[in-house]
Amino acid sequence: MAMQLRIHVPPHPLIKHWLGVLRDTNTPSAVFRSAMTEIGRWLTYEAIRNEWLATVDTTIETPLAPCPATFIDPEMPLMVVPILRAGLALMEGVQAALPTAAVYHLGFVRDEETLDATCYLNKLPDQIPPHTRVLISEPMLATGGTMMATMAELTKRGVDPSLVRIVSVVTAPPALQKLAEAYPQLVIYAGIIDEGLDENGFIVPGLGDAGDRTFGTN
Repeated sequence: MAMQLRIHVPPHPLIKHWLGVLRDTNTPSAVFRSAMTEIGRWLTYEAIRNEWLATVDTTIETPLAPCPATFIDPEMPLMVVPILRAGLALMEGVQAALPTAAVYHLGFVRDEETLDATCYLNKLPDQIPPHTRVLISEPMLATGGTMMATMAELTKRGVDPSLVRIVSVVTAPPALQKLAEAYPQLVIYAGIIDEGLDENGFIVPGLGDAGDRTFGTN
């Protein structure tokens, strides 16, 4: 399937460890939040490898001699888009890896009967500069409705889908297939690809409602 070319599940032992903590129904909310921070950090680390970030080569002076050095290009536009509310849970880890990125929030709510996503908050700028790197934090990719709506908002503002990276903890085939067909250039870094969805559109085995478990709500 085409999606296998663009979905990466890093075999990092720390990602596997924190995923196990998140899946466990007995994990308390405070520990769940910490685990989300950690898995967000490591998934972001993996997502920004492989020349996604623009760099510049220069020469610096060490205390002893001149030395070649490589830095992240300070002129490169870089933004992070957390999908509210659960996407906020990954942000501490994401920002640890990308401390200079601008942050623009998008909020969606899902109708639990139709499973359609409705946007209730959009803080994206009207225009996004060309060549902007965009990292989206969204813990769960289930039906794909929210991410399809997010990508529509980004692309109509000029974002190149090939420069977008999605960081997600648990994903399911329906969302991945939908995104692969609409945005084949997109790249996703996930903790796991689960087997599917239940009749209510929740990922199985999943980890429950990431927002509720993060913020201690029902």
